[in-house]
Amino acid sequence: MPRDLDLTLSLDDAASDESLRAAVARRLRIDVERIFAVEVLRKAIDARGAGAKFQLHARIFLDHEDRPRRPAAVSPPRLGPLSERGRPVVIVGGGPAGLFCALGLAERGIRAVVLDRGKPVQARRRDIALLNKQGIVNPESNYCFGEGGAGTYSDGKLYTRADKRGPVAEVLRTLVAHGAPPDILVDARPHIGSNRLPRVVTRLRETLVAAGTAVRFESRVVHLHRERDRIRGVRLASGEEIEAAAVAIATGHSARDMFELLAAAGARLEPKPFAVGVRVEHPQPLIDEIQYGKDAGHPLLPAASYRLTATVTGRGVYSFCMCPGGWIVPSTTEPEAIVVNGMSLSRRDSPFANSGIVVSIEPSDLKALGYDGIFAGVLFQGSIEHRAWQLGGGAQKAPAQRLTDFLAGRESQTLPRSSYRPGVRAAPLHVELPHLLSERLRVALNRFGRVMKGFVTREAIVVGVESRSSSPIRVVRDPDTLESPTLAGLFPCGEGAGYAGGIVSAALDGLRVAHALTDR
Repeated sequence: MPRDLDLTLSLDDAASDESLRAAVARRLRIDVERIFAVEVLRKAIDARGAGAKFQLHARIFLDHEDRPRRPAAVSPPRLGPLSERGRPVVIVGGGPAGLFCALGLAERGIRAVVLDRGKPVQARRRDIALLNKQGIVNPESNYCFGEGGAGTYSDGKLYTRADKRGPVAEVLRTLVAHGAPPDILVDARPHIGSNRLPRVVTRLRETLVAAGTAVRFESRVVHLHRERDRIRGVRLASGEEIEAAAVAIATGHSARDMFELLAAAGARLEPKPFAVGVRVEHPQPLIDEIQYGKDAGHPLLPAASYRLTATVTGRGVYSFCMCPGGWIVPSTTEPEAIVVNGMSLSRRDSPFANSGIVVSIEPSDLKALGYDGIFAGVLFQGSIEHRAWQLGGGAQKAPAQRLTDFLAGRESQTLPRSSYRPGVRAAPLHVELPHLLSERLRVALNRFGRVMKGFVTREAIVVGVESRSSSPIRVVRDPDTLESPTLAGLFPCGEGAGYAGGIVSAALDGLRVAHALTDR
């Protein structure tokens, strides 16, 4: 019978199938000829200590009697045809939460209509190009809005700690079935890349449409129709009204107008903690050297990443959405605002590494700054985003400062190269950011520099502002039924509703809501 084995391998041991088999033979103290096959089930890089190593969880097949069965190809699920009778479930939002909610419903024979305010992937690509090259913001089609949601053109990171929320492997297999690389089933920190994820999203939509699910673009919801205490449907900006058996709200963290519609319809909202900060960018070779040491540049090693965290005066400060070999991108949904985020392609071959460095914000922090009520977080985000736009001087240029100058409290006379395509402009972010942010960032960044020798360098740049890391509002739902307690038939879902934090966790929440709708 095959046996599972945990292995720590040097780079030389992992260089080829032959060297891997030899390492396994040494570990098991048997002749290498007895090892028929080694199937890697999990792979991670351990850069701690004297040199980089691979941590593998592998299945070992000995002798020809243990011949491994060829794994079945992962293919899209067979769905539909769905019944045309009755009113459909309306899903507002075509990101991972909305698409996987529709998929979960289709698997149970329930018809849905997915409404997305943005455009399909290809048309959306043109609007993003205009945003990067000319600083022109389309409020309905950008890095946040459009087919696949914010993750489609913002990297495609699939790492999650949401194992307790549902079947992570099921989500990953679904992505592989629609064109994602099979490596994501093995890698400890799976990643698709912004060049591959759009095709995966398109194929997932095609699977849904073939089964009878309707997916409509440029369909912004402007009203939630309520009768007594139940939601009955939606009205679009075009004036069209759609009756619904139920409505799932899966609009992402940047659809601020949806919070207003939900409040007007009688859904219960509450403020929740979120995080705000900056993007810090380094030359990627520097991060490789810090993390890999003498092994930096080895052909088997990908662009190095990092994860940093600190607690400063009772608030967490941590790296967020770290993008090795990536770019900083403009992620605003409004013309006179600057919001930055990070992304990378599947090869992660940009000469830059960037990460959000963000500070946890509690409702009490906002109150101290003069913001109160359910929409306090939204107002605070809008305020610093607009100030960043003023500091940048327009055309989506972002305010920036050398990291060493930010920490020393002085203005930057020059700036290093940056991946941010609209361009950066020197600004005293140490003064312009609210003190509760700048001071905690200063303390944490100095600590990070002691943990990662070389992290604090004048070749690093601080770019503002990273303000959309999560939703500042939660749309309240019953923990068992997942339905709004004040508006029957409404099912808050995903990151924008406050129940997820990334592609995979949003997809898992979409599946949970689909199950809850089926039970209902």
